[in-house]
Amino acid sequence: MKKLYSFSLLLCVTFGFAQIPSGYYNTATGTGYTLKTQLYNIIKGHTNNGYAGLYTTYLTSDVDNFYENDGTILDMYSENPSGTDPYNYTTGTTQRCGSYSVEGDCYNREHIIPQSVFNEASPMVADAHFITPTDGKVNGIRSNYPHGTVNSATYTSQNGSKLGSSSVSGYSGTVFEPVNAFKGDIARMYFYFATRYENTVAGYSFPMFDGSSNKVFTTAFLNVLLAWHSQDPVSAREIARNNAIYARQNNRNPFIDHPEYVNQIWGGTAPSGDTQAPTAPTSLASTTKTATSITLSWTASTDNVAVTGYDVYANSVLKTTVTGTTATITGLTASTAYSIYVKAKDAAGNTSASSSTIAVTTNSSGTSGTATDLLFSEYIEGSGNNKALEIANNTGSSVSLSAYTIKKQTNGAGSWSTGLALSGTLATGSKFVIVNSSISSSCFSTSSANISTTATELTFNGNDAVGLFKNGTLIDIIGTFSGGTANFAIDVTLRRKSTVTSPSTTFNLNSQWDSFSSDTCNNLASKKAQPTAIEEEEIVSDSDNIIIYPNPSNGNFNIVLDNSAASYSVEILSITGLKVFEKSDLTDAVISVDHLSKGTYIIKITKESKTINKKIIIK
Repeated sequence: MKKLYSFSLLLCVTFGFAQIPSGYYNTATGTGYTLKTQLYNIIKGHTNNGYAGLYTTYLTSDVDNFYENDGTILDMYSENPSGTDPYNYTTGTTQRCGSYSVEGDCYNREHIIPQSVFNEASPMVADAHFITPTDGKVNGIRSNYPHGTVNSATYTSQNGSKLGSSSVSGYSGTVFEPVNAFKGDIARMYFYFATRYENTVAGYSFPMFDGSSNKVFTTAFLNVLLAWHSQDPVSAREIARNNAIYARQNNRNPFIDHPEYVNQIWGGTAPSGDTQAPTAPTSLASTTKTATSITLSWTASTDNVAVTGYDVYANSVLKTTVTGTTATITGLTASTAYSIYVKAKDAAGNTSASSSTIAVTTNSSGTSGTATDLLFSEYIEGSGNNKALEIANNTGSSVSLSAYTIKKQTNGAGSWSTGLALSGTLATGSKFVIVNSSISSSCFSTSSANISTTATELTFNGNDAVGLFKNGTLIDIIGTFSGGTANFAIDVTLRRKSTVTSPSTTFNLNSQWDSFSSDTCNNLASKKAQPTAIEEEEIVSDSDNIIIYPNPSNGNFNIVLDNSAASYSVEILSITGLKVFEKSDLTDAVISVDHLSKGTYIIKITKESKTINKKIIIK
């Protein structure tokens, strides 16, 4: 029941306000409950858009641009973070339908802190920071029970959220437990509520509350929320939601902007007396970029206890918090330069110094094909020692190879090899070829290779992952690291699909590569060619009576010539300029394209001294 909805205009409006205002937290200088009161004074008095206004807010605050990325409503009670959602919602007929007999009927508004706690009073009843869109059936099942850890479930939703008996220390009632991916989100909503309504919360009766205006929570439930906050750090989804709500309400959830405030106010699980900050992250690099996103990697920090996460900043604004050493910043502006750095933090809230700052410019909105870095473009694992690797430079400028190394993991286990260092400069549009020095001459001449070697990196088999490293950081991979004995590519030639323009640390054979039979070597070291012109017709003809038909979806297409006896040559280029087919001395032709992936291609037809370029789209 996936129903799509256009959010483009609203998203443009939202991202115009997608920054923490300068000086917003300048007065948040204290610790403990003093800091909590300072935050209350910053975020109180927000704009009340009314209860009905929540559905308008959800158009930008709760859109799935992070999992399926399909523009549907992101519902924490039905979203499957690691697979296909059981059902999906958008605005319109699937909201407030009044019929919640089964999951998937329609969605409504879930108060994480139930309305009955504050007698449906304003502005609490319409505060989007703790009111989310959720499936109506699951919302009803949750009812007004507290959030906590379940001992024995009496109901489990289709995404794994549970209702059941409590395993929270000292509380024997019923609790509702969300899936792990959203526990931190919900904990930070509770911390927001305790801070935003510090002036009234002491008067609210709820099993999770202790009747105070400072601590707010009972010790048992506070420990649950602190654990959830620590185990599920701030995500890009929360940051985007916080920005969108700020654009509507003019206040922010400070525990998303500054997760360390939680431990500074309520303590948390940080070791007593831990004042040592982690070391700064190193080797920060951009591995992939688009017009609206930048993907990063870095080398892990160290700490005397443990590093719990990393804050990623662009132009001095916190963009996302992650637990690993890679991150993707989304919602950026095309053709814009960003200064990016990363900070590490530990459980005590200690924050490292900044990593080195790198400058990254997003692609233009119309950019197609320009790669963000070098990448593997061909892999040959053939008979005997017919083994070769090809690296392509489609970045638009020359690249020094001194920072790059190729490494291999043997038989899907153990560590990466020491590495085969590369050297020299690779011009844009060119290929760098490394072959096993015993490769058959019928496959490829070693004299045409950039490197001919018997190094272990060129003795790979079908289960040996091969990686391209830049400054010691993996940026591209063929195969799965620690993939075991399973062969991912044996007796095969792999060529990178023309649609892949950036390196990837995750290997996906079907979406990234075209496969060819063993010892297919004819494309190795081919140079990137530039078409001189592109015509926009999908079925094309010209004044010389050269006709191409039909526009292929698969199989073949035809080139019909004039009646002259002159021969001609045909090249097919990807939209990035990579040559994927070549044949010469033809007088008529039916060209097979069943080996090409979907996309746009340029046909370059040369007859005598004249060259004609045509465009085809394989659908």
